[in-house]
Amino acid sequence: MALDLVFHGAAGCVTGSCSELSGPGFRVLVDCGMFQGSKTLKALNYEPFPFDARTLDAVLLTHAHIDHSGLLPKLMKAGFSGPIYATASTRDLCRIMLADAGGIQESEVRHLNRRNQRRGRDPVEPIYTEADAGRTLDQFRKVRLGDVVQVVPGLEAVWWEAGHILGGGSVEVRAETGEGVARLLFSGDLGPGGRDYMPDPEGPSGIDHLILESTYGNRERERVTPEARRALLASELQGAFEAGGPLLIPAFAVERSQELLADIMTIMDEGQAPEADIFLDSPMATEVTEVFRQRGWNRATGVNPFTSLHGAGRLKFTPHPADSDRLEQLRGWHIIMAASGMCDAGRVRRHLKRLLWNREATVLITGYQAVGTLGRLLVDGTRRVKIQGEDFGVRARIRSIEVYSGHADAGGLTEWAQARGPVRGSIFLDHGEPPALEALAQRLAGAGFDKDRIVIPEVDQAYRLTPAQAVAVPAPMPRIPPGTAASSDWHNARAQLILDLNERLEGLPPEARDALIQRIGGLLARAQEA
Repeated sequence: MALDLVFHGAAGCVTGSCSELSGPGFRVLVDCGMFQGSKTLKALNYEPFPFDARTLDAVLLTHAHIDHSGLLPKLMKAGFSGPIYATASTRDLCRIMLADAGGIQESEVRHLNRRNQRRGRDPVEPIYTEADAGRTLDQFRKVRLGDVVQVVPGLEAVWWEAGHILGGGSVEVRAETGEGVARLLFSGDLGPGGRDYMPDPEGPSGIDHLILESTYGNRERERVTPEARRALLASELQGAFEAGGPLLIPAFAVERSQELLADIMTIMDEGQAPEADIFLDSPMATEVTEVFRQRGWNRATGVNPFTSLHGAGRLKFTPHPADSDRLEQLRGWHIIMAASGMCDAGRVRRHLKRLLWNREATVLITGYQAVGTLGRLLVDGTRRVKIQGEDFGVRARIRSIEVYSGHADAGGLTEWAQARGPVRGSIFLDHGEPPALEALAQRLAGAGFDKDRIVIPEVDQAYRLTPAQAVAVPAPMPRIPPGTAASSDWHNARAQLILDLNERLEGLPPEARDALIQRIGGLLARAQEA
């Protein structure tokens, strides 16, 4: 009997990772992540799952990042009662991250419902609450890298080091079929290798089907030593200091914050950049830092580089909202690190609202920014943005540095895929935007893989698998149109139109403003009549 594989997320985009694998006597998910990006894409988080959660036997979780784990509490609420297999470190991080995600949803829904009440709109409910997240942890089952886990009769799984974040792994699935055992390898997110904070990614060879992330499938990055990486960061710190104001780093709370903190401490200790107080303005990142202190031992180097973070005198924590509020009183040179890394939620938005207009301030982007996020707009050079309904001019220095990426680049992805060969069946490329997916497909074909067996699925697309081939099969109507998962949507276009209109009106004399407004009103009236 063949296997069925359906891509419910991270297909044509980099968020919402969720793959459904079913076969004789089993149905499992690999990851159950939250969508991020445009409002159209994020709306999928609120919709019912495109499958019956009650029929699932298990979830095989690659790692704790919210775009891979963030809808697990929703899955539990929908009736899933089976085990969630993950490493111990992944469970420890999910305990913090899922609770934080639930708390953020509760807070943002309260604010939204106040606005909806004023607008006469119906109230909305959070996807899940902090309490829901806590209950989900009871379903976690610990796995060790390299151990064979009997998921259900006829289905085994093995986790391999992915080198991406603490506890993260690629998941090899061994499924009994009528034609023998089929071996699938879900890469999860792969690290770049060569890092002093994380081991290199590993994996088995001789796979039947490979599901490969493609985040940086169209990009080559210079592979730098730890010393060169810190030198680049030191240069950014020096530039921010010379600009005269604070440095704001929107950082992912898991792994990125801890690596940046460790490097900033080293840089200042060695005199490569001016000393400064560093405020970690993220309760979640603070808790995660403690997990890294306890579990961050790197078996490749034999050391834990995070053990001294809490003892550093420069590092300040802001556990309570009032502590965060007091940061607004600071002047001059200091560093604030706040989540979220894509600038779409959390405390970083408040700091952006008060600093983006300041020419002396610097905003340093250190990670991947999905299409439609505020972080992507800033990296792309947008000069006016809308944050929580308010317009802001962008006058601060916007800087970006890629050497802290936790993802392998195009060359690294290709080398890792080659090491998994021979791949008997198909290579599915997911977790990437269209340019990255298409570029990686071409690169893999150039490296000797059969281009006819390289597949780029869309959201909710299904495939029938045998050990040697994959065939697309009819599936229910996709939740979003094909090819739109990584596109800016009408919400982004509307926000930009309003910003452009306000800027244009401000630059016109009064009579011209009245004329333009009348013309726009006429266009709207005719559109409504049509």
